[in-house]
Amino acid sequence: MAEDRTLRVRALLDAVRAEGRTALTAPEGKVIADAYGIAVPGEELATDVDEAVACAARFVGPVVMKIVSPDILHKTDAGGVVVGVEGAGEVRAAFCRIVENARAYAPQARIDGVQVQELLPKGQEVIVGAVTDPTFGKVVAFGLGGVLVEVLKDVTFRLAPVDADEALSMLDSVRAAEVLRGVRGRRGVDRWALAEQIRRVSQLVADFPEIAEVDLNPVIATTDGAVAADIRVILSTEKRKERRRYAREEILASMRRLMQPRSVAVIGASNETGKIGNSVMRNLLDGGFAGEIHPVNPKADDVLGRKAYKSVTDVPGEVDVAVFAIPARFVASALEEVGRKRIPNAVLIPSGFAETGEHELQAEIVEIAERHGTRLLGPNIYGYYSTWQDLCATFCTPYDVKGGVALTSQSGGIGMAILGFARTTKTGVSAIVGLGNKSDLDEDDLLTWFGEDPHTECIAMHLEDLKDGRAFVEAARATVPKKPVVVLKAGRTAAGAKAAGSHTGALAGDDAVYDDILRQAGVIRAPGLNDMLEYARALPVLPTPQGDNVVIITGAGGSGVLLSDAVTDNGLSLMEIPADLDAAFREFIPPFGAAGNPVDITGGEPPSTYEATIRLGLEDPRIHALVLGYWHTIVTPPMVFAELTARVVAEFRERGIAKPVVASLAGDVEVEEACQYLFERGVVAYPYTTEKPVAVLGAKYRWARSAGLMGGGS
Repeated sequence: MAEDRTLRVRALLDAVRAEGRTALTAPEGKVIADAYGIAVPGEELATDVDEAVACAARFVGPVVMKIVSPDILHKTDAGGVVVGVEGAGEVRAAFCRIVENARAYAPQARIDGVQVQELLPKGQEVIVGAVTDPTFGKVVAFGLGGVLVEVLKDVTFRLAPVDADEALSMLDSVRAAEVLRGVRGRRGVDRWALAEQIRRVSQLVADFPEIAEVDLNPVIATTDGAVAADIRVILSTEKRKERRRYAREEILASMRRLMQPRSVAVIGASNETGKIGNSVMRNLLDGGFAGEIHPVNPKADDVLGRKAYKSVTDVPGEVDVAVFAIPARFVASALEEVGRKRIPNAVLIPSGFAETGEHELQAEIVEIAERHGTRLLGPNIYGYYSTWQDLCATFCTPYDVKGGVALTSQSGGIGMAILGFARTTKTGVSAIVGLGNKSDLDEDDLLTWFGEDPHTECIAMHLEDLKDGRAFVEAARATVPKKPVVVLKAGRTAAGAKAAGSHTGALAGDDAVYDDILRQAGVIRAPGLNDMLEYARALPVLPTPQGDNVVIITGAGGSGVLLSDAVTDNGLSLMEIPADLDAAFREFIPPFGAAGNPVDITGGEPPSTYEATIRLGLEDPRIHALVLGYWHTIVTPPMVFAELTARVVAEFRERGIAKPVVASLAGDVEVEEACQYLFERGVVAYPYTTEKPVAVLGAKYRWARSAGLMGGGS
């Protein structure tokens, strides 16, 4: 059956291409719809007025009449659509009017006739479509609004093809999802039928890569089904260039030698202070790298006390990484030597390639590297740090605080912000890697490695684009079940490419697609740089939540309100406190305090009140996470609060009760030290903000759901 349908569609598409066309007519669209089980109304093609009358008579009730022309894509704009036509007289008049309008609109257009289509009942108008995204390839879209969809922009996207469950999830991902379930006494739509329209369209474009766009607009969804009133299919005019792919084992083999090298050569190593080649050598030597360090400089006998070689080919033994610190114009010839030496990795620090318009020069080095099987990191990067190897292969400041956070950035400036943040917050890192122009190695290679790296607990990536969105999603899906992946995607507000010819294409702005597909991959998207960095350092600290019930315990009513807002904003659930738990909390708080959720213990309470309520929150198995709001008073000073909280949390963790606990501390400057104390002991705490601790908690919940560690969706 599947083979039959693909043969039918293949024959049709080949015939359309043979005519030099890219847009299918409505009858051709129906052939495809029928082949894939995409529900469309009954329809017939009339080539003259009498045929139109006969066709209309075969349908019960009014009909819709539409111009059929391979040269008229936007039928409504051409005056080529009339809705609600009934009776022979109206059919004749509509036929003549449609043809006249079409000829006036496009005098040279070929007119095949008029489509007579049964009029669908009223229902909820939605759009189902698919486009070819430059980053992710075939993407399926669903949105509410029909003709208003471009105004409402209530649309969600997924990689195609989708299965039945993913298609159903799209119905719940639009802002107006409740409309589909039924509101104000109206019954909901047939969700299965609507999801099937999405799934079948997604399978169609996956089966036929030459289909650039599919547009079902509107789809009329009712309680009894979902039928596409119109189907538009557009073929691509160009063949997409496929990027070279590497097998997972190939990636891991080269990345292992990059991140855990035994021997490093520095091409352009220098004795002259102020040169990049000097800085790289100093960092490697001063950082304590235990492997071999080979300076390469044709004009020096030694560099910083190490024997220098005229060429990398003269270096004895195997070399795992060649770090380039020479001008761009010399890179290609030196890279040939690296290739002949069979060095698996070249780290290209120099700029002057595609980022300055030198695309041919960059293409040349990529060709050389591929020919020799050398992977390229860069060019135009600050280098990289692999802290567990004491490796600092960069011209920037050294960093040696080992830990579980891997950080990557496409930008050198962002890389240095990462470095400063890590130092200030004492964040231990497993690696900091610059990606620059991403001529070869990119985020999916790094994700594949960090996903397996036992030193890495959380991965945070700043990126401006993805070269191969599907490879990234594949790597993310393999990594997320094991450890969180946080992404800061720059260019959020860019207009995005508009694909002429369909509503779906016009709606598929770059960021809208990125947002939904990163979520589909289980990635946590950070709204800003500081958020990315805070998520990265905080997520490994927090235990994984075991359920949705969040309880706020606060010493200030005002912060309790703000914390409640933050809980809602971050997609978390404030627990409805049952009567017995409410009574238990009331045992510890003054009469003028408030139980419920937030639990307001008021500001003048001694340390014992904080301790008793926190203990109760950790003890009760119905509570899954705690948000603490502290208010600085002399009765309970900041460090007293911090010490008692850390002590109680540690005690419960020793007993095997590990719940995420975050805290917001308001007060004088002493709260800063208290927050640092808490953070170092597994309680994520921030001064002067109610939003940040809850945002981190929300990120932890999003990862836990994506990783399948909790019930519910991501």
